[in-house]
Amino acid sequence: MSSQLVLFAADICAVTLLVFGLYFPRHRRRDLVVAYLGVNIGVLAVASALSASNVGAGLGLGLALFGVLSIIRLRSTELDQHEVAYYFSALALGILGALSTTEIWLSAGLMGLIVVVMFVGDHPRVLRHYRHQIMVLDSAVTDHVALVAQLEQLLGARVHVATVQRLDLVNETTIVDVRYSVRPGITRAAPSRPAAAGAHR
Repeated sequence: MSSQLVLFAADICAVTLLVFGLYFPRHRRRDLVVAYLGVNIGVLAVASALSASNVGAGLGLGLALFGVLSIIRLRSTELDQHEVAYYFSALALGILGALSTTEIWLSAGLMGLIVVVMFVGDHPRVLRHYRHQIMVLDSAVTDHVALVAQLEQLLGARVHVATVQRLDLVNETTIVDVRYSVRPGITRAAPSRPAAAGAHR
C-alpha cells in the first residue's frame, strides 16, 4: 500500500510539472490544463480501482475504454500535434501511477523519462528555424518550380515541401501547405499588398 501511495505522489508531481512547468508556460491554453489534469487523475483513479480488484480483464477493459474516450476527445476538438503529445503523456503518467509493481523506482523513472522527453522535444530552441504554414496566394500557380520560387521570395526562407491543397483557376487563388526553414539573420518587410495569409502551427 505504501508503494502505491509513493506512485500516486510521483504521478501527481510529474503531471504538475508537465502541465504547469512545461505546457502552460510555453503554450498558454488554459482549457487544456484542465483536460490534462482531468485525464491524468481520471485514469489514475479508475485504473487503480480496477487493479485493486485483482481482475485482469477488468483492468484491460478499463484501459481500453479510456483509449476509446481519448480518441473521441481528440477528434472532437482541433488540437495541434504537440498538444496531442501532452495529452497522451498525461494519460501515460496516470497509467504508470496506477499499476501495482514491486519495482517502484522503475515506474517513477519512466514518469521522469516522459517529462524529460517532453521538455526536450517541445523546447523552443529545438528545430526553431523550421515552420509550417498554410498560405493562400492571390494567383493560380500551376508550375511547381515557380510556386516554390514564389513562396521562397514571399517568406524569405528555404521551402522544403510545398503541397497544393486547392488550385482555383476561376478565382485565381492557390492554397498551399508549406514546410520551410527561415534563414537566420534575414528579415522580410511586409508586402504592400497582402499576397498571402496563413497561420503557424
